[in-house]
Amino acid sequence: MKNVTKISFVVLVLFLSLSQRGNAQIVIGKPSLGFTQACASPSFNTYNVTFSFSSDTALSGSNQFIIELSDDNGDFTNATTIYTSNAGAVTTSPATLSFAMPNTMSGEGYKIKIKSTAPAASSTPSNAFAAYYKIQDTPFTINNLIATGTFCAGGSYLLTIDSRVDENNDSPLQYPSLTYNWYKETSPTTSVFVAEGATLSVSEPGTYFVETNYGTCTSNSFSNRVTITQATSQSSFEINSSKGNPFCSSDGPTVLSAVNGNSYQWYKDGEAIEGATNQMFETEESGTYLVSVDLGECSTSASIDLDSTGFSSSIDANEVEMIDENETLEVTVTTDANNPEFEWYLNESLITSVTTSSYVISQTGNYKVVVNQTADCLSSTEHSFMVQNPFPDVAEIPNLISPDGDRENDTWVIPQQYVSGTNTQVTILNAQGKVVLQTDNYQNNWPENQIDFQDITPVYYYIIKPQNGSEKKGSITVIK
Repeated sequence: MKNVTKISFVVLVLFLSLSQRGNAQIVIGKPSLGFTQACASPSFNTYNVTFSFSSDTALSGSNQFIIELSDDNGDFTNATTIYTSNAGAVTTSPATLSFAMPNTMSGEGYKIKIKSTAPAASSTPSNAFAAYYKIQDTPFTINNLIATGTFCAGGSYLLTIDSRVDENNDSPLQYPSLTYNWYKETSPTTSVFVAEGATLSVSEPGTYFVETNYGTCTSNSFSNRVTITQATSQSSFEINSSKGNPFCSSDGPTVLSAVNGNSYQWYKDGEAIEGATNQMFETEESGTYLVSVDLGECSTSASIDLDSTGFSSSIDANEVEMIDENETLEVTVTTDANNPEFEWYLNESLITSVTTSSYVISQTGNYKVVVNQTADCLSSTEHSFMVQNPFPDVAEIPNLISPDGDRENDTWVIPQQYVSGTNTQVTILNAQGKVVLQTDNYQNNWPENQIDFQDITPVYYYIIKPQNGSEKKGSITVIK
């Protein structure tokens, strides 16, 4: 009887022990985040969380720890599981787990919980944190990279994120899940929020830009600035050249872009370009380009002096230079050309002895210097000018001039005895008798302004009164 009682007691103890193990519980502490915000991206997406639990002896060998993620408001109703440990892999407290954020993260109020499966338990939520997956995090362009825009009084101007994806623009529009915030500058370093969306209709002048909405994680995903003005009678925007200005034509054409409008007409050197009626115009030629833009209620225009040489250069000589007998003139070219070479010409003949950027001139004539860029973009440009004696020794008073810009007979050049320094009064009158020039210091420089021919050949009259000598009178016929 005693043995039966003893056996029954041992069985009861074993049963109670197994029963207690089957009902064992653990307590999981509040997770401690290894970060303050999660700004994930394709190049970085690893985060740590540390938590404690007790008692570790209560864990089953099949237990798994799970990390659950709330929505961006901290609600776990539809929680997302972002990590699950292997069965029995975590047995020691405290424990640290590494995990990746989902690529749909976008908000400021996420939280996480730690759960166990055997036995089942759950921690309290972690502190809230901002989390964004920055699938695009490089600068991008708006307004075709045109730095200005114009709207009519009472109208508006539409700013848009450029959709093209190339080496110059990583458009965020290729990722449909992204959203955007537009801002207006209030100073060079401050701005105010204006609106959300992929476009912005602007009806107030100012400088605007847009950022991909990564909240407190926003860093490099932002656009160029665009300054918007209200249209006036003068040009109020800039033409953009896709390859800059100057650009290298040997690398292919550049694309000129105007502001948004209803219609367009492009011009080159004052002449309308047939068929050039789009917002963009492609060219590989140098020249002065102008575009006229119809904005609906008003119109505006802008121009650009486009240089296809791939470098810039300038010369310190005027179109016409004067030197006296036995006088010299030093002319210098300044350029940023890569490995430049220089060729100087007098009256279209190469001056073989001069290959530098400067030349000391001692005789009159028509000069030209050709600047050649001999590395990278192989190209050239030229500068031409004329060197004259201010008072050449002519025998007769001419009665015919042709101011057509060819540097031949462009001005009325009279004998030296009547020019500056002789105290001779020179008067020129038009056909109606109106005085157009009267001076006692004539520089052989009439006409200085363009003459309006009005479909006829103008005739002028001159009176030359020397200090000592007889008065001279006659006519001057101006031809094209």
